[in-house]
Amino acid sequence: MTMIAVLGNGRVGGNLAKALTLSGHEVTVVDREPGAAAAAAQTARIVINATPGVGSLERLTALREELRGKILVDVSNATIDGPDGLPGDLMYPGSSLAEQLQQALPETRVVKTLNTMLFPVMTAPAALDQPPTVFLSGQDPEAKQDVRGLLIDLGWQQEWITDLGGIETARATEAAILFVPHVIRSSGFAPFAISIAR
Repeated sequence: MTMIAVLGNGRVGGNLAKALTLSGHEVTVVDREPGAAAAAAQTARIVINATPGVGSLERLTALREELRGKILVDVSNATIDGPDGLPGDLMYPGSSLAEQLQQALPETRVVKTLNTMLFPVMTAPAALDQPPTVFLSGQDPEAKQDVRGLLIDLGWQQEWITDLGGIETARATEAAILFVPHVIRSSGFAPFAISIAR
């Protein structure tokens, strides 16, 4: 059992919190109540960023002390919305939210994952007709191993998990968000994920 704090209680955060609780972890979900994020981050071993990517850097930088030495699992994408409210462009072109977080929080072990799919797939990957791929990006091998364990608890099989390497590889997976509006317009809001076929 791992003590996990989920920052963000929307569809993504709520979905992850429920699934991780069912798999036996002790999970605290944090909303916007002042001081709640700091208190939860301080007691957790793993903190999951499921807050809207546009404000994540500022929000998490304010928790620098509480996040010191912790694993920060970043599942958000920082985008600029188009006129229809769907992602239209990247907020950090030539970089990524995960890289910005790691730079701002050098004593926190940032791992990027679960950001190349619609949120229902995060906790039910086997529900898709073909196996999806989930990616890991991060500087710390032990942190990535711990996050791999969480992914397995969420229903991801080992062969569906691909470690891309350092945190700089997150800019590739974050760019995949630009597929999302086009796929939704083409096929509707049905669960899908990026998959590497071999």
